[in-house]
Amino acid sequence: MPGTQALPRRKSPLRALLAVIALLAGLVLALTHAPPAHAAGTLLSQGRPATASSVENASFPASAAVDGNSGTRWSSQFSDPQWLQVDLGADASISQVVLQWETAYAKAFQIQTSEDATNWTTVYSTTTGTGGTQTLDVSGTGRYVRMYGTARATQWGYSLWEFQVYGTGSGSGDPFWGDTSTIPPAQNVLMVKVLNRTNGAYPDSQVYWSFNGQTHSIAEQPYLDMPANSSGRMYFYLGSPTSKYFDFIEFTVGAGVFNGNTTRVDAWGLPIAMRLHATDGYDVQVGDTQQVFDESRTQLFTDFQNAVPQEFKVLAQTQAPYRIIAPGSDPSFQTGGVNANYFTAYASSVGVNETTSNIFGCAGTLASNPGECAALNRHVATLPQAQWSDPSQYYLAAPANYYAKFWHDHAINGLAYGFPYDDYAGQSSYISHANPQWLEVAVGY
Repeated sequence: MPGTQALPRRKSPLRALLAVIALLAGLVLALTHAPPAHAAGTLLSQGRPATASSVENASFPASAAVDGNSGTRWSSQFSDPQWLQVDLGADASISQVVLQWETAYAKAFQIQTSEDATNWTTVYSTTTGTGGTQTLDVSGTGRYVRMYGTARATQWGYSLWEFQVYGTGSGSGDPFWGDTSTIPPAQNVLMVKVLNRTNGAYPDSQVYWSFNGQTHSIAEQPYLDMPANSSGRMYFYLGSPTSKYFDFIEFTVGAGVFNGNTTRVDAWGLPIAMRLHATDGYDVQVGDTQQVFDESRTQLFTDFQNAVPQEFKVLAQTQAPYRIIAPGSDPSFQTGGVNANYFTAYASSVGVNETTSNIFGCAGTLASNPGECAALNRHVATLPQAQWSDPSQYYLAAPANYYAKFWHDHAINGLAYGFPYDDYAGQSSYISHANPQWLEVAVGY
């Protein structure tokens, strides 16, 4: 309940297993796709918005080339020309570009920069590309940087494990995340900094965080030196430490690794986003988009009601103006409620006999079947199982979890935790990385 340190919600078995797999895979991939040492400035591209001329399919998005994970990749259609570009967020001086090619590499390509993503300047060009890892020393400026491929070396398309842009930013920090150079080093595992992004609605003295018995306003203490812990939650409150305006993040922190996420599994209470930075340059953001932070709270509630079908509009009313609750928590979707049979016929058509609330909550018989629960929520359960991992198929028809869809549509890179097994097929806001340095958490209103 608000004002108390609630017991952490039990992590899903799938998420725990994925964390272990991610760590083991990271050790192997570090050996096979390790980036070269460099001394060419700051890594500017990681976690930034990326777009491409095409993708081979939904499993190989543009964002995979800038996610800091050398086990994921962008892959284009099998034709010329093709391009991949990254938005650095502001003008920067570019000094080096590193391309980690998959087997499908470019024989001829250019590296280009732009101020507006329309007019491009070429800073590197070759017709004798070698594939593998190419480290290119360049000189140029721009907000946007792209690889423009004109001739493929294979019959396939263009595919990059990582597209890394190094250089120097033009300002003292991202206008949203601030100047990270002032974050002090951690004595424990990583340093957490809480940011007031309420757009003036609350002063720093009325933005509170609470973790493991500690409660402080960020005016008093904006930092937490995070120790190792298991299944932890960090709560955030506006106005007072017992306010009904609250939300939280979840995490398990090991001696040298951070595993955590923002979550909408229970409800949406406040705009929350977090940015994890590690000593190897990994820098990734998850959570609510800038739009969610920028617009008024009243407008967000209105946006939700305008976006969802009639059955889901009540979710923005039951606990308004404090929370938009998950459908499984609303009486209308529970036994005896007006929407109690929302999912039952669809579930029965694929042999699942569960209540609507258990389908939303991945409970009962679905607690041990993450793929099927996710497929039901996303309305892909009647499709071949190979398509359960294709985001382009999700939420195209009712019945579906339109509450979860709304938060995906309003999340950084479309990644959100809208129900317990939303991590199936990598669609959640869960992030995991070794040797974390700092975590910023932005709290809005």
